[in-house]
Amino acid sequence: MDIRCPACGATNRVPDERRGQPARCGKCHAPLAVTGADADAGATARPIAVSDADFDASVITSPVPVLLDCWADWCGPCHMLAPTIDALARDYAGRVRVAKLDVDANPRTAGMLGVQGIPALFFFRDGRVVDRLVGAHPRGAIAERLNALLGASSPA
Repeated sequence: MDIRCPACGATNRVPDERRGQPARCGKCHAPLAVTGADADAGATARPIAVSDADFDASVITSPVPVLLDCWADWCGPCHMLAPTIDALARDYAGRVRVAKLDVDANPRTAGMLGVQGIPALFFFRDGRVVDRLVGAHPRGAIAERLNALLGASSPA
């Protein structure tokens, strides 16, 4: 998995078999968030799929902020946004959990969130929605919201 260092921004390749073991940035030697609970919490470099069944465990109780992408297979703009969501998952690995919710397969959660248009992006912190974007937005606009969510002022 590729983990971006929260201190210097360098991308570090960490083998999957090292998950759960301490890791440090190869450039600045700062600790990387791939150990203990952090490894399961948000250090994945790819979006995770969430469902009605595991939404609370994956999003609400996440110890790190969450970007939730609500999408559907038939949605063209959702497919256009997917590479951006994948890139953000890589860039914010260890700092933000990036999750995807198929609204057609998970109507209970989509209804609870009030999804009326897709793609819809929800930004969670401490189990609560703190921001949202509806429609296909450019990467910069989404990164700006993520940086605000993290309390950072510079892009990833």
